[in-house]
Amino acid sequence: MRFIGIDPATKTGFVALDIDGNILEQIELKGKGPTVKGGISVEQLVSLENQLFKMLEPGDEIMIEQPAMGTQKGVTTGMIHGGLRTIIHRKGMAFNEINPIQTKKYVSVTGWTGEVGSKRRLKDKEKKAAVAEAAKSLFGFTHKSDNVTDAYIIARAAVNLYRMREYMPLLDTEIYQVEVIESILNKE
Repeated sequence: MRFIGIDPATKTGFVALDIDGNILEQIELKGKGPTVKGGISVEQLVSLENQLFKMLEPGDEIMIEQPAMGTQKGVTTGMIHGGLRTIIHRKGMAFNEINPIQTKKYVSVTGWTGEVGSKRRLKDKEKKAAVAEAAKSLFGFTHKSDNVTDAYIIARAAVNLYRMREYMPLLDTEIYQVEVIESILNKE
């Protein structure tokens, strides 16, 4: 049994873990084909979908990240997220969803920095750096791609969701991690 984390984007993060959280596969998928300014071509989308289709195996427990609210490239995001979910469905598989806020919460990243009274919201690159640092600190995981780093966190959540459902000891037991898993489990 594998536990799959998917962070959909034009460069999609894909991580497979075993029941003990060991990495079986980690890769960034990118569709091949002509580029489209500010988006994704049909050829790239189909290529990305085909790559994911080949990577999924029967019995995989899949967790996929939902689109971020207010994303600037809504059409591209919708095409990618919809396409990848369709591929999972076409393979006859199910998936759970985690939202970007839950992914960050799983590694205790709030999206803010500073002290009370002078807090400011982290910008895109700062937020990605904070998530990468948290993944390294909590799990010893590093990767050059922030998409793969997110997919790793999502895969860890998938392992622990399964473990919670099966009344097994969790790998990640910080209160914020348990809260994320419980909120996903309660939506099932």
